[in-house]
Amino acid sequence: MRTVRVIGAGSQTLVALLTLILVVGCGAEVPQAPTGEEAYRRYCASCHGMEGKGDGPVAASLKSAPTDLTQLARRSGGRFDESYVMSVIDGRRHVAEHGPREMPVWGVVFEEELRDERYSKWTTLLRTRALTDYLRSLQAP
Repeated sequence: MRTVRVIGAGSQTLVALLTLILVVGCGAEVPQAPTGEEAYRRYCASCHGMEGKGDGPVAASLKSAPTDLTQLARRSGGRFDESYVMSVIDGRRHVAEHGPREMPVWGVVFEEELRDERYSKWTTLLRTRALTDYLRSLQAP
């Protein structure tokens, strides 16, 4: 036996009001975080090259050649170490080969760009994650 509940006039008004709030609230355009590929092109390709091989247009002006990002897994015994990659991107890990920090600490840059967002630290983590996932996709077989 099924019980049918009748919504009273007060409940109908509440449902209509909540629906209106959702419709209006959902109509606001939410800025989308860049994809991993977009972030790579914006932040990394000038040094590491469009394909990640370390041959970007700025590479020749650096003291040390940029890392060939397509070889990260190979250099780690065939395993892509995402924790390590994320820590290099966000600046938690200093890379000795960079000498003085030529590569910007992207975690700090992301946070500064997102300073006025409500969840800037979370969004920074998501950007770092997307960039890391994109770098995984660049790995040579």
